[in-house]
Amino acid sequence: MNYDLEKLGMTEEELFSRVDHSDVESEKIAAPKYSYWQSVFRVFFKKKINIVILVLLAVVIAFSYLYPALVEYDKFANLMNSAAKHLSPAKAMEMFGHNIHWILGSGAAGQSTFDAVWNGARISISLAFVCGAINMTVGVVVGAIWGFSKRFDTIMIAIYNVIGNIPYLLLIAVLVMLFAPSFWTMVFALTVTGWLYIAYFIRTQVIIIRDREYNLASKCLGTSTVKIAMKNILPFMTSVIVTQLAVEIPSYISYEVFLAYLGMGLSDMSLGRMIYEAESAMVTPGWEFEFWSPVAVAAIIAVVLYVVGQNLGDASDPRTHM
Repeated sequence: MNYDLEKLGMTEEELFSRVDHSDVESEKIAAPKYSYWQSVFRVFFKKKINIVILVLLAVVIAFSYLYPALVEYDKFANLMNSAAKHLSPAKAMEMFGHNIHWILGSGAAGQSTFDAVWNGARISISLAFVCGAINMTVGVVVGAIWGFSKRFDTIMIAIYNVIGNIPYLLLIAVLVMLFAPSFWTMVFALTVTGWLYIAYFIRTQVIIIRDREYNLASKCLGTSTVKIAMKNILPFMTSVIVTQLAVEIPSYISYEVFLAYLGMGLSDMSLGRMIYEAESAMVTPGWEFEFWSPVAVAAIIAVVLYVVGQNLGDASDPRTHM
């Protein structure tokens, strides 16, 4: 093709330039910068329902931790006032005034059911988070080692076959009965063997992944087993771990509520303890708010934590980042 350089008003040097060949430069691949966690949150927040659920979770956490810190709660403040006991929301606000404290009525000791619920929620959520942190940390670390070491696998399988056949809820109940029913007793009961089931699950996932080609190549190149586990396997399992955590945290609230309902729960006024003490109010006309309020809050907390964890686990899967 002939060019009229005078019409273009440019010299040949300005139009064309020599490109030197470089073997190193030709091997470089241009690609946009990728951030794993930015992609996770981009996928997570793409669903509008996740924003709604996060707002609901933030409200629950705020009321569970900030509200008790800002509002002084005394269960026995109205104990001597018989007229203040077992009031419906309408009657409680008529007696004490129209404010947030009495929108759920009053309890057996004349206390505000609304204040009691959020003080109990703080204890129950704290229990779930502490147990989840302990069990997941120990379970993931032990499971990763378990999946790599054949000698360790032999020992742990024997332990799992013995402990794994004992009903988990029965074991928790026995441990709680042996010790004083306090917060840390419940933590001990829920974590002394709780990590074992998580470790077995992680061990199974590690066995599936460890013999893939890129891990065998890393091993042939002299990469240590610890580095392969930390760099090649555990990051690949992020979505699996987050999904497992989404199941674990709400389950501890369920265990606490169930044990308290059986009379073996915390001595502190948790949601489970409130449900246990308000059992008779369930069938007493006009007292229903005392029972159903902690039940509803416990259910909301468990469902919200589960849904957030499940959706975050789905977003953690790199296959959803396309």
